[in-house]
Amino acid sequence: MDNNLRNTNFEKFEYATIVAENKILKSSFAWMGLALVLTSVAAYFFASVPALTSLLITQTETGTKLTILAYVVMFAPLLFVLGINFGLQRLSLPALIGLFLAYAVINGISFSFIFAIYSLGSIVNVFLSTAALFGVMAVAGYTTRTDLTKMGSLLMIGVIGIVIASLINFFTNSSTLDYMISILGVIIFTGLTAYDVQKLKNLSQEADYSPNAGKYGIIGALTLYLDFINLFLFLLRLFGGRKD
Repeated sequence: MDNNLRNTNFEKFEYATIVAENKILKSSFAWMGLALVLTSVAAYFFASVPALTSLLITQTETGTKLTILAYVVMFAPLLFVLGINFGLQRLSLPALIGLFLAYAVINGISFSFIFAIYSLGSIVNVFLSTAALFGVMAVAGYTTRTDLTKMGSLLMIGVIGIVIASLINFFTNSSTLDYMISILGVIIFTGLTAYDVQKLKNLSQEADYSPNAGKYGIIGALTLYLDFINLFLFLLRLFGGRKD
């Protein structure tokens, strides 16, 4: 037993662990990147091509009116997120990929409405700022040796608080409360980015030995995608330049 221990090549073992970590993280970030591209393209085309915009908004005698498709793309993303999360064990990898990419496109269609509120230059600037902030926090989450588990629990409580506050503000329509929600949203999803990257890093240590290794990349991509999108939307509400 001692001889076996002495003969173990720990350098190869450490390298294999690093490769496994990089594998799932690269997969998660790659799928997330593709999803962001699909979301951006869908949002831009549905906002700039009149034939596509008319599928979401129609002109009536009393003004503009949302179509049935508009309501579908606004509420359908929640069903896709639930389907992906609960389908980890039941669905095949191709089915999960299909759901995730379809979710990204539908999300993009719903985001086309922001082009009617904010200027294109403002949207691009906030998107680039979000990418920079997201990248910094992703590196911080990967490299830190501090256990972020407790912080993650508090941040998830914060997410629930934001949802409740947003529902309240839906009826009160308070600009002050909206501003506070946006600030808290940026803080919470900035922290969640670091937390989720660390969580994926820890998960990836066993991913190479799991039959669901490929699926972890999709679930990880969904998690990172949600962090990025929410961070972008809250930053846009704070710093986005509205159209006159």
